[in-house]
Amino acid sequence: MRVSELSTDTGVPVATIKYYLREGLLPEGERTAPTQASYAQAHVQRLRVIRALVESGVSIAEVRKVLDALDDPPASPHDLLGAAHAAVTPTSESDIDTAAAEQLVAQLGWQPGLCDDAVVAGVARALKGIAQAGFEIPDPVMAAYLESVLLIARAEIAGVPTDSPEAAVRYVVLGSVLVEPLLLALRRVAEQVASAERFSGPGAPPD
Repeated sequence: MRVSELSTDTGVPVATIKYYLREGLLPEGERTAPTQASYAQAHVQRLRVIRALVESGVSIAEVRKVLDALDDPPASPHDLLGAAHAAVTPTSESDIDTAAAEQLVAQLGWQPGLCDDAVVAGVARALKGIAQAGFEIPDPVMAAYLESVLLIARAEIAGVPTDSPEAAVRYVVLGSVLVEPLLLALRRVAEQVASAERFSGPGAPPD
């Protein structure tokens, strides 16, 4: 197909496709003339991945890292997960204190060397922001967070495809980027449902 047809199939403007081609995010098509190229279904799939990432707020630099992980995945499934997470985990300040984060994630089964430093630093960065705001998470709530996130993680990892490294990277990377907004949205719905149950439903305290 020509670039105009690729644009029609994906809904991505021709100018944007050409930008992705210049940036090396989208592979070149097969040249059919000095100024023309033919594109295949693989280009459609890659373009949809790029758009899904960009529309989820991923920067072009992060998209490049995701595509690198898709194109050259490591052999070990565990290393694969680390590479996928590294592609979508923001870089943290190198001198951040991770002691409190390590103590917290140890309750998830974490041990030194088991996880990438960047993901533990992400926990540290979140805890730092909470502390700076003067906010405290009650122990029962934190326990619920840990229990719930471990349940989610085990279900997700059980669903990682094993037929090919490429399928596994795609599942993990896109799952991280595209599903996290869904989890946040579902949490907010659940909070409003729980609030209605407590404050508006039968047995709610009187005004």
